[in-house]
Order: sequence, then C-alpha cells, then structure tokens
Amino acid sequence: MGQAFPKPTLRPYLPADLAVALAIFAASVEELTGEDYSEAQQAAWIALADDEEAFGRRLSGQLTLIALAGDAPVGFASLKDNTQIDMLYVHPHAVGQGVGTALCEALEKLAGARGATRLTVEASDTARLFFTHRGYGAERRNTVPLGDEWLGTTTMLKLLTPVPSPTSMPQ
Repeated sequence: MGQAFPKPTLRPYLPADLAVALAIFAASVEELTGEDYSEAQQAAWIALADDEEAFGRRLSGQLTLIALAGDAPVGFASLKDNTQIDMLYVHPHAVGQGVGTALCEALEKLAGARGATRLTVEASDTARLFFTHRGYGAERRNTVPLGDEWLGTTTMLKLLTPVPSPTSMPQ
C-alpha cells in the first residue's frame, strides 16, 4: 500500500501561489490527459499558461481555492461568475486522494450559498467521468480551438440545492 495521504485542506488563492498553480496545471495536463489528447493537443493546452501574468489575473479575478496536503499545494479550482467551474486541476501525485472532490464540493457550496441554482463546467474528456460521478449531466459536445489544435470538451450542468438564508430558516 502507498503512504496515507492527508485529508486536503482548502484556502483562498494568493498571488504568491501563481508559480505552484502553473506547475500543477502543466503537470496535470501533461501527465493525466495522454489517453484522451495527443501530445500536440496537450502542448497547446499547456501553452495557455505561457502568459503567466494573464493566468495570474484569471485566477485572481475569480473565486479560486488552493488545496493543500499538509503544507504542500496539490490542486486548485476556480469559480467564474458564480455559475461556472472555470478550472479544476490536481497534481498527478494527489489524484484519487479526494483533492478534486474537496475542491469541487467547496465551489458547489459557495455557489449555492451565493444564490446559484445551477453550475456548469467545460469538462475535458479526461475530467468528464469525475464530473458525471458528482451529478453533472452532459449538455453538449464542443470543439475548442487552441493555437493550431482543437480539443474536445463537454459542457456539463449540475442543478444545485438552494441554501436557505438565515432569515428564511424555521425558528
């Protein structure tokens, strides 16, 4: 058996997290998506992070959470406009340890607490099964241009259970 992996803790993204988020993003795409995407597609996908400043602005401009195992960042996820999971990436060494689940669950709860009734995600072919297991249903297939490559994704939707406000809760 492998080493016990500590339960992930979550905290808000800080600008100082950019380098580790970029590393997690690149490692995740490079090491986890090879069965679903070609090397050229993976390279085009990873190239989205070439403009580090723009990548950092994207993370800072959204509700972004960092997952930690002990003190080590092992994943991140971001919520765009309170209605879309924009990014969810887990370091390959932490896959299967509850990191993605903790991040996704937190974003779902935060979106619901902010009044969202539905949440969408543009899931990669690699991530589609993860989101299906979390109750997301496929809405449509997409072909996304990245440089000279095209990536297949699926728009997925989950209806959220409304969170009662403190003023509407029974006494």
